[in-house]
Amino acid sequence: MTHKVFIDGAAGTTGLEIADRLAGRSEFTLLALDDERRKDTSARREALNEADIAILCLPDEAAREAVDMLDPAMGTRVIDASSAHRTTEGWCYGFPELVGSDRVAAARRVSNPGCYPTGFLALVAPLVRAGLLPADWPYTVNAVSGFSGGGKALIERFETAGAPAFRAYGYDMAHKHLPEMQAHAELVHPVLFAPAVVPAYRGMVVEVPLHLGAMEGEPHADSLRDALAEFYADSPVVTVRDKGPVGELLLEKDAEPGDGLELFVFGNEGGWNARLVARLDNLGKGASGAAVQNLNLMCGLPETAGLKLSAA
Repeated sequence: MTHKVFIDGAAGTTGLEIADRLAGRSEFTLLALDDERRKDTSARREALNEADIAILCLPDEAAREAVDMLDPAMGTRVIDASSAHRTTEGWCYGFPELVGSDRVAAARRVSNPGCYPTGFLALVAPLVRAGLLPADWPYTVNAVSGFSGGGKALIERFETAGAPAFRAYGYDMAHKHLPEMQAHAELVHPVLFAPAVVPAYRGMVVEVPLHLGAMEGEPHADSLRDALAEFYADSPVVTVRDKGPVGELLLEKDAEPGDGLELFVFGNEGGWNARLVARLDNLGKGASGAAVQNLNLMCGLPETAGLKLSAA
């Protein structure tokens, strides 16, 4: 069976990378609009309702408008790569490792996780569920991302002469990823989130520092690593590393695309302090790769088909 897919916002970074992952796959027929029609409301509505699955690579408000264009009688299913529906009732959160592959496969409305929340939730949510970390802890998140996640304007800024070496932001404490992190980790308090952008095109490191000795029960870093390894033991996408590179983790300026997610737990001697770290491609498992993974599941196809995964 061939599935008709329409990428609304196909000219953007996320849309282009999704199309690249679907190129040459006989399971899909891509519905495309030329440059003159891709912003035409009537043309978009027609394509959205003709598709078996629509993938929305749009700003939040435009994504909501696209959903409103759908005729329920046509039965189009949706993967929304924006942040518009990540905590909306009736939408499936598209993180199959956390919510279950069967749930994503059966869903009609799937909201792709954000890139930073993917790293944070992969680390924290399983440990809170297991009772190893408290739901009422004041979690902090320090993270850096490649500049491609900021869209065309930020990409142009970093690729021109005089580009910044480091761009920290989110100082209003109101980043759009905060509700998503809190809700899907089932936390009592919002996290304190410190994001930044570095001069690498793609890649992301998300870190959660923990003073385990101050927590009730004093969990040990090794116990956290073991629990994550058990939780993701059957995942073809998420890898829990036994140990990290000595002294440092790297983001390469010219890294190849990748759809995997690596998790690390670093502990001090005694294990009472820990740094939980996720490394991923912000355009891979953080965006386009996750959308294709969800698309595969929704179409009853092998979960990793078309994904760029390392053998290691």
